[in-house]
Amino acid sequence: MIEIRKGDRRAAFEAGLIANAGHPLYVSPMWSDFVRLLDPARNPLCREGRGRFELFTAHADGKPVGRIVATIHDASNVRHSTMRGQFGFFDCVDDAGVADALLAAAEAWVRACGANEIVGNFNLTAMQMAGVMTSGFENAAYTDMMWTAPHVVAHLERRGYAGRFPMTTFETDLTVLDPSVLNDPRHAVVERDRSYTWHAITRWTFKARLEDARIALNAGFDKNPMFVPVNAEEYEFQAGEMMWIMDPRLSVVVHHEGKPAGVIVCIPDLNPFVKACGSRLSYSTAWHFLRHRLTRDRAVIIYYSVVPHLHGRGLNRIMLKRVVTAAKAAGYRRLGTTWIADVNGASLKQMQLIGAKPLHRLTLFSKSLDARP
Repeated sequence: MIEIRKGDRRAAFEAGLIANAGHPLYVSPMWSDFVRLLDPARNPLCREGRGRFELFTAHADGKPVGRIVATIHDASNVRHSTMRGQFGFFDCVDDAGVADALLAAAEAWVRACGANEIVGNFNLTAMQMAGVMTSGFENAAYTDMMWTAPHVVAHLERRGYAGRFPMTTFETDLTVLDPSVLNDPRHAVVERDRSYTWHAITRWTFKARLEDARIALNAGFDKNPMFVPVNAEEYEFQAGEMMWIMDPRLSVVVHHEGKPAGVIVCIPDLNPFVKACGSRLSYSTAWHFLRHRLTRDRAVIIYYSVVPHLHGRGLNRIMLKRVVTAAKAAGYRRLGTTWIADVNGASLKQMQLIGAKPLHRLTLFSKSLDARP
């Protein structure tokens, strides 16, 4: 018999490990991050009417065997004139009864909140990990990339969900990349223009650069599907702890006339460290982290953005060239890029320029709540 419980974060954390025990490439989030993110009292998403969520876990034979989070992102529904619910953190053992019980719980919860459709994975919003993997299961994910077991797709499709927003993650072999492929005649104009200034994200400048990154993100992503501007509280909650893992050689913020103009946030891939320490803090965590810092050779671009009025000047290419040049010089051998939607032709073209190879295919899965499985 399958039992559904609400709000049990410890069971939800264990459920992810149990559900993916046979998949060595799965990397669980750190327990400390997981419990913080899914605490409604701490997550700014749940303040001032921006959104709400409910956590469900499935239990069988006394152990947690699946989890799902149902979300209503009210700010997104208002902005995009939708009545959409979301699901995220969906993991379960390969069992139709468990999958159906979890999805039914999420569907009922968002329907009770007034939603007429449900879409996922979103962990918890469009600015966090998103998508369900449909191919590339044999490839290890980087930090901030979604990895879901192959049976997840099958259970969603069986219950009437359909793919609706395809995306791809990428990997670039830096050992063979010549950064000059990113050269552009427009660069000379920008680089001679003293109204542009370039800034690293260091531990000492982190707070100011974090705000610059948020401003550039909100401006550059403003017209993107499903995007909702991130306020300072939400952005700090999501990204504030990056200060301890940033490599100041990788990310870059550019100002134009003293104002944020563009950003690439690129960090070392933490997944090998998280895997090594079992996704929990312990007495050995510091040793694992030191070992990771001495051996790391993978970095990942979390996002890049340029404010709209500076589009067409080659600024994205200049930033990307600076990042890949610095990463190569620092000894990184591989560069991941988190999901890029199929509709984002400009970013896909940049991936072609740097010889990036598709790593995973993902999509969002949606279902009308008038439909029945």
